Amino acid sequence: MKIELNISTELINEIALCKHQTISEKAGAVVTFSGIVRAQEGESQISAINYESFDEMAEHQFKLIFSEINERWPIESIRLTHRIGIVKVNEASLWVEVISCHRKEAFDACQYLINEMKSRVPIWKKIINK
Repeated sequence: MKIELNISTELINEIALCKHQTISEKAGAVVTFSGIVRAQEGESQISAINYESFDEMAEHQFKLIFSEINERWPIESIRLTHRIGIVKVNEASLWVEVISCHRKEAFDACQYLINEMKSRVPIWKKIINK
């Protein structure tokens, strides 16, 4: 399984990321997910979220999750970009792409990755209120 992991302060350019897909002849499914900062978190109106990361531990946890995915599903590749720093409303904080032979495996692996990331990877968010 090919893996690309990027934790960065740079804006996530989803169009550019999609243009650089590496799809083999066996691939039948490409699942992408964009996590966008919304203007409301619970009862609070927000203007942005400040994401902080313990990069070395985050990369280690991502590698463990990728290994688990590799054991469970026949995935060809995963690309993940997580933005840290201040991310404004309507900007992407997360972009994931999973490529597989079949859609079910691609969707399942993508959802597993996001769920495990949220519970295990040391990336924290602090809401910036309006």
